[in-house]
Amino acid sequence: MSYEPIIKGNVKEFSVKPNLLNYEEARESFSWDDIYKELDGLEGGGLNIAYEAIDRHAKTSLREKVALYWEGKDGNSEQYTFRDLYILTNRFANVLQSLGIKKGDRVFTYTDRTPEIFVAILGTLKAGAVVGPLFSAFGPDAVKDRLQDSGARVLITTPGLVTTVHEIAGELPALEKIIIVNRRKTSYELSENEVSYERLMESASEEFEIVKTEKEDKAIMHYTSGTTGKPKGAVHVHQAVMGHYATAKYVLDLHPDDIYFCTADPGWVTGTSYGIFGPWSNGISQVVYEGGFSASHWYSVIEKYQVTVWYTAPTAIRMLMKAGEKVIGKYNLKSLRYMCSVGEPLNPEAVVWSVEAFGLPFHDNWWQTETGCIQIANYPLQDIRPGSMGRPFPGVTAAILDEDCKHELPPGEEGNLALKSGWPSMFRIYWNKKELYDSKFINGWYITGDRARKDEDGYFWFVGRADDVINTAGHLVGPFEVESALIEHPAVAEAGVIGIPDKLAMEVIKAFISLKDGYEVSDELVMEIKRFARKKLHAVACPKEIEILDSLPKTRSGKIMRRLLKARELGLSEGDTSTLED
Repeated sequence: MSYEPIIKGNVKEFSVKPNLLNYEEARESFSWDDIYKELDGLEGGGLNIAYEAIDRHAKTSLREKVALYWEGKDGNSEQYTFRDLYILTNRFANVLQSLGIKKGDRVFTYTDRTPEIFVAILGTLKAGAVVGPLFSAFGPDAVKDRLQDSGARVLITTPGLVTTVHEIAGELPALEKIIIVNRRKTSYELSENEVSYERLMESASEEFEIVKTEKEDKAIMHYTSGTTGKPKGAVHVHQAVMGHYATAKYVLDLHPDDIYFCTADPGWVTGTSYGIFGPWSNGISQVVYEGGFSASHWYSVIEKYQVTVWYTAPTAIRMLMKAGEKVIGKYNLKSLRYMCSVGEPLNPEAVVWSVEAFGLPFHDNWWQTETGCIQIANYPLQDIRPGSMGRPFPGVTAAILDEDCKHELPPGEEGNLALKSGWPSMFRIYWNKKELYDSKFINGWYITGDRARKDEDGYFWFVGRADDVINTAGHLVGPFEVESALIEHPAVAEAGVIGIPDKLAMEVIKAFISLKDGYEVSDELVMEIKRFARKKLHAVACPKEIEILDSLPKTRSGKIMRRLLKARELGLSEGDTSTLED
């Protein structure tokens, strides 16, 4: 089996030695107990993510160190020290308590990537509540499903996004207060159950005693889609910060003098685990850019702030490749010393290109919403086998299991990627879905739902999803969510959704529909259905293509066979069709 070209992980010599110097020795000596000792813990016992990320640094010489360099999409910039964030998060925790929020209550954010979202997330954790970040591009149905399921009592949003909430407010009986963040001072009149973030923060005290939370107290929930049913809330506990801290240190190789840039939005798990908790628990300065993808803007941010460590997604890297090396030449990017990638498998060509374009390779790594932190990675001093996920983190046991998930398979054989349960950031429940949660664990293994293989040197290689979840631009989209939105259109009788390969986004969503009687096939109708879907779904879940069929392939029990749709679309073998209806 050939892995050429093998790229040396230590492509460029730096004055700072990587934190992980010897992988084999690290696996033998690593202890989660030792990691816990590197954190402070709460006075009198207990553990709180916000304390480890902010408060403990505000009590040391790091208090005046810049924690957050914020670059607005309009060119404005702001900076906040650890002491600044300590005060602001204290104030927000007091705000929540003044609204009656207690330990264990759910508080959700639905905002743009501004400093307030970081304050809200960390302040919520200080108050002992469970925080749920939502992506700002979510449509009304996506927001409704998550707020309904979680029973969120408070939502933090903006004048621009609250109109989406107004559409579904009548279906959210648990939602008591909406906090409006109006940082740009737009003209907006608060409704009956809405309050001003700015006014509440102005009058809130700077002093706050963190609600005592233990390792196993619930902290954060991220919703992830499956092939059937509604989105499910993967809940993590405060102990997860041990995983965030350790992997940020040893995988992202963060050092005290680094300037770190993570391009993920806090509405996704990468944007919290490695856009908040990981870097700040290590006392690192980080840059946040409010805008979306832009090669020139990203490069200008790297140049302006002298970014040293950059963490982004394969889709973005492929878009940077498309933008070309001419734009790279306009900026001084010599400050970069280490680059990482996550969200989906990084194709080998992108690794090779990054060496040519930046003089550095992107180090790919693998994890999931459910795992909470990086589980498998390519490390700084290890050779990179382009296309590989890398090797398991020192505190993690990974294996390839057979179809029954009972026996480990030898190197080279494809099977179910599984992790030995028990790492600190492992999700503890799916909210209100115990049976589904329990089904993910067999004989002490967490079954990831991914298919993979392992080579003789312990490198893991992603093969594909074991279910129908679509990985588009690093975001997992459940077909059921999209299909449910499509069939709400009056013309659509049935819908089946699949992912089809795409050079930039890994997969894009294609929908197959059949029409109700009385409707005629036309380009205008397809465009109308696409517009309808955009109003119902968040941007990444909208079908890029819609094909109208006379009927969709179904089993005798009436279940649409997405597998057949995909096989026919891609010209693959249809396999067993014995259950197909006549």
